[in-house]
Amino acid sequence: MSSADIEIGAENGQMVMQLGAMSNRHGLVAGATGTGKTVTLQVLAEGFSRIGVPVFAADVKGDLSGIAAAGKPHKEIDRRLSLIPRAGYQQRGYPVVFWDVYGQSGHPMRTTVSEVGPLLLANLLELNDTQSGVLYAAFRIADEQGLLLLDLKDLKALLVWMVAQGSALRSEYGNITAASVGAIQRGILVLEEQGADRLFGEPAVTLADLMQVDFSGNGVISILDATQLAQKAPRVYAALLLWLLSELFEDLAEVGDAERPKFVLFFDEAHLLFDRAPRPLLDKIEQVVRLIRSKGVGVYFITQSPLDLPEDVLGQLGLKVQHALRAFTPKDRQVIKAVAQGFRARPGIDVERMVTELETGEALISALDTKGAPQPVSRVLIAPPESRIGPLDANERAERLARSPLRGKYDNSVDRDSAYEMLKARADRVSTVAAESRTESEARKAAVAVKPKATRSRQSAGEAMMTSAARAIGSSLGRQLIRGILGSLRK
Repeated sequence: MSSADIEIGAENGQMVMQLGAMSNRHGLVAGATGTGKTVTLQVLAEGFSRIGVPVFAADVKGDLSGIAAAGKPHKEIDRRLSLIPRAGYQQRGYPVVFWDVYGQSGHPMRTTVSEVGPLLLANLLELNDTQSGVLYAAFRIADEQGLLLLDLKDLKALLVWMVAQGSALRSEYGNITAASVGAIQRGILVLEEQGADRLFGEPAVTLADLMQVDFSGNGVISILDATQLAQKAPRVYAALLLWLLSELFEDLAEVGDAERPKFVLFFDEAHLLFDRAPRPLLDKIEQVVRLIRSKGVGVYFITQSPLDLPEDVLGQLGLKVQHALRAFTPKDRQVIKAVAQGFRARPGIDVERMVTELETGEALISALDTKGAPQPVSRVLIAPPESRIGPLDANERAERLARSPLRGKYDNSVDRDSAYEMLKARADRVSTVAAESRTESEARKAAVAVKPKATRSRQSAGEAMMTSAARAIGSSLGRQLIRGILGSLRK
């Protein structure tokens, strides 16, 4: 056993481990509601923290915050410890930073429209191919011109400008119709009604603040309170997690084989990441999941059924923890049969039968060995967590927020000059020049006799400035930005 390995539980008194060196090979925790998935997640998160690995966990059910407080004595904990030879067990809390897109139960978690990119935003807004093309054109224009798209206000201003300049932009970017722009604007309105516009803005969260280690060498556990977000705006929840995955892939350096991962993420309600996602986006997600392990990042999906995940993603998951499933219908039995086929067989264990007989706190587990091969399935009693099972109360959460190391850094939004202000200033200049041109023209007419009309009309100064501004969009006057696999900015 290495100091970087994690104790998950025991089978017949023998510890079952997750090897630290294999922990960037991702994992799955699955099972029906109430079978113990959250406790398993908690045990894994504690284990990673103890070996110095920062953790990010999306808390959809609202019961993960107790990891910040010490556990309490309980007869079930005593029973499990009597069956599990876990050395050094002590009830204690772990270092935690709380996040919340709505800014109510944690530090506001924001990113910018530019950083999210057109691929994820098009999926978030549920756009068709034509509308997505217009959105891609908007990002291309903004990137080439250095128009910062920080929040939804910036994107709306750019869309309005694009419709007004549609004829000048057509030769470079194709037809930009009011109908397509209108569909995008309606999608933005829906996000604003859900309060999800709070995701976009500044200060944007930095990866460094999610990848901290405390003074004792424990990895800090960042918990995103997603109880409201996943219910009110599930596509925004999915977009946020996919953006984070993309940022990590684009920004982190290759690490090769290491004793432990650099960062671990737990994505609860993982099916939301893939629901109704178009095939091109699914392909990109699968590519990122496959490649990100080379950056030292492990991704652990939490869901009710393994079949909630695409087959290509399932095939990349090294650790498989399967809690009980129930067979009430023929479809349920088909799911159980498929789950059983996903484990490496072991003499004496009928996975298809056993998965329906598991008690709360038990799981079928297959982890990778030192060579990266799946080990035969084991029936495991999950170890008790050292921290509290269940959420903090409001006062306890507020107290921890008050002494957070990030207190004050993200609490107040900043609205610096970006696309909205730039386009407004441009429109104001055009309006001023046009007014001066009209005044000059009227003065000339009053001062001189009327001359015969010229055969070729001349543009006014205001018209010339408007045309020049539109044409300039087609040239890279600003810094052209490069986008990665999922469309996020590459730094």
